[in-house]
Amino acid sequence: MTTRLLLPLLFLTTPAFAGTFTPPEGCTVNLTVQGRGCYVSNYYTCPTDNAGDQWRADFDQEGMFYMAKIDSETQWIESYDLNPTVKQTLDPNPKDPASFSNLLATGRDDFDFSLSKETGEHTNVKGYDKLIGETVVIDGVTLQRTEYDYVETDDEGNILRQSHGNEYISAERRNFFSGTSEWFDGTNWLPLDGSPVQFFMPGEKGFGATQPLYECDAVMSDASPLNALIQPAAYLPQSTPTPQPGH
Repeated sequence: MTTRLLLPLLFLTTPAFAGTFTPPEGCTVNLTVQGRGCYVSNYYTCPTDNAGDQWRADFDQEGMFYMAKIDSETQWIESYDLNPTVKQTLDPNPKDPASFSNLLATGRDDFDFSLSKETGEHTNVKGYDKLIGETVVIDGVTLQRTEYDYVETDDEGNILRQSHGNEYISAERRNFFSGTSEWFDGTNWLPLDGSPVQFFMPGEKGFGATQPLYECDAVMSDASPLNALIQPAAYLPQSTPTPQPGH
């Protein structure tokens, strides 16, 4: 996404602009998900992207704090941590690229790839996603439950982030949604739950919302709010994730 397209979105991160999410010009929002842990995500596509690419914009009570783009195989192509804005991209020629198709076909997908931030930070991510044979229905949407585990290290092998847990996938939408997980902070494993609660389709009341609805009082009283850890595990092939809600 160019800076020209990104800047209009940044204005939506302030409470004064809370309301309905407006994607970049020409792009189309197709889904809004209200999740546990006080966040809401808007999913959208843009005609100038490659076929199958999808964007997600995450909001907490203060506004938008994260954006990410995945491809049709749910590879984490690029992401933006906001306030301040830092871009991260997938390095070319990953050792073992994430493959949503492989996950659906075999029940497991291993991944091994590297990421670069515009600040110069370079990291390596290795892990797996696995279907566990469970199907659930949340707010009328049928999802399959997964197990995941990943570790992110620097080039010297030092662990920067580490997480395991369960997420959800939609085979129809070729996307991950956050679930229950644990994130290692260097001393302890911290539990998080960013599971979806409500799904809003175009035309439904609540579609395009930028204000989270669930468990916000709990997050506000917590010294370590969800978005301070979040780095979507689902986009790490993860919600999520990160910790970020969803891959």
